[in-house]
Amino acid sequence: MTLVQIGEAIKQRRQRLHIRQNDLAELAGISLRTLVAIENGVGNPSFETLTRLVDVLGLQLTLTIKS
Repeated sequence: MTLVQIGEAIKQRRQRLHIRQNDLAELAGISLRTLVAIENGVGNPSFETLTRLVDVLGLQLTLTIKS
């Protein structure tokens, strides 16, 4: 997935759950600015940040190693 696709998936899930950006950022322990950047596909989130977001949203993060 690209950063844009990841951001869109996070945004769609957040909206489906009727969670405001402020609330998701607080629950995930990240800044609102960081969340907005991620949702817009312009942020470069760390693995830890993505893990926090998907945990709050009930999503699963899967890593694929390409050789």
